[in-house]
Amino acid sequence: MLLVALNWNRDRAAFRLADIDLEPMFARYIEGWPRLGDQGAVAESSGEPVGAVWVRLFGSAEPGFGFVSADVPELSIGVRDGLRGRGVGSALMERIHRDARAAGARRISLSVEPGNRAMALYEKLGYRVAVTRSDMVTMVKDLR
Repeated sequence: MLLVALNWNRDRAAFRLADIDLEPMFARYIEGWPRLGDQGAVAESSGEPVGAVWVRLFGSAEPGFGFVSADVPELSIGVRDGLRGRGVGSALMERIHRDARAAGARRISLSVEPGNRAMALYEKLGYRVAVTRSDMVTMVKDLR
């Protein structure tokens, strides 16, 4: 599902599985899964995965794209192209928000590229822009 998350933009060459191994910034989102503090959920249709969401804590020495603080888990989500806009992403995110809150998280962050339509979903779910760069927007949601 990391590939699904990375390949949201059809106007860009698609990432391949080999790209994850070659790019440490991508690999750190899944390597060693599950690590202490990792949480995730998978949506299925007819027994096949159609979406996934997960959170992982990163340290300042090796931050994720949406790093805010070592005590703020960063969310990643991917929903198969044909099922976007049908509530799969919302349901997955609401689930991970509950799970992260139950595990003691007070905030959750994510990164999104400018132009990604998912930003509207994130705003609807209570995420607010924390940092804007030319290539990335970091958003944070208060879970309290």
